[in-house]
Amino acid sequence: MLVVFKSKVAGDIYMYEENAKPILELLGKEFKQGIITAAETGEAIAKLEAELARRKDQEAHDRAEREAKMLEENDALGGRDKYQPVTPEPVSFTARTYPLLEMLVLAHKKGQDIVWGV
Repeated sequence: MLVVFKSKVAGDIYMYEENAKPILELLGKEFKQGIITAAETGEAIAKLEAELARRKDQEAHDRAEREAKMLEENDALGGRDKYQPVTPEPVSFTARTYPLLEMLVLAHKKGQDIVWGV
């Protein structure tokens, strides 16, 4: 299911339910339908930025662990350059959240609301 965030200050943002739900829970909002009023945007920005900073550190740690594991596996092969399938990195919470954060900043500057599920 798609969640569509709408505001008069930016184009619509489409997110899958599984990606929008943690963001909305962090902001204390209902998932199916809701509003972030212009008055709430400042607090929402602060919450998202704090969570993004926390997760950015965690994502860097996870990436370092994956790289160390790949080096270990390469050493186990005797350091030979063997073909190792590359697994794509998942799209991070930070990357998924950034468009909504931009919308929040614009909505805050221009005193507009953000709605979804309407």
